[in-house]
Amino acid sequence: MYSDTVIDHFQNPRNMGEMSDADAIGKVGNPTCGDLIWIYIKVKDDVIEDIRFKTFGCAAAIATSSMLTELAKGKTLKEAFKITRKDIAEALEGLPPIKMHCSNLAADGLHKAIEEYLGKTGRKVEDL
Repeated sequence: MYSDTVIDHFQNPRNMGEMSDADAIGKVGNPTCGDLIWIYIKVKDDVIEDIRFKTFGCAAAIATSSMLTELAKGKTLKEAFKITRKDIAEALEGLPPIKMHCSNLAADGLHKAIEEYLGKTGRKVEDL
């Protein structure tokens, strides 16, 4: 059902935990399944210098959050904003169709965090 990569990111999540000095936080949830994801970002010169997550959800939600942090860390805000649910699922070597909504949450959480950060600096996504 799950790839070895999904299982690895679930059992050994990368960049998990809150970030007390985050520049922005993106919080998303899915009321149908109950998954909640918080994405914390630290930005320097428009580059995601650090990223962490806190996830309340299934194995796929944890794995997609973990993979998202790996994909986004070190990227410019513009590059990171282009990360999609498909990118995350492909990096995890696939997800069962019923779990695709979980990877969508991780990408949405990152997008919300970037939008929050840009709002604090008086900018919008279109300005990237």
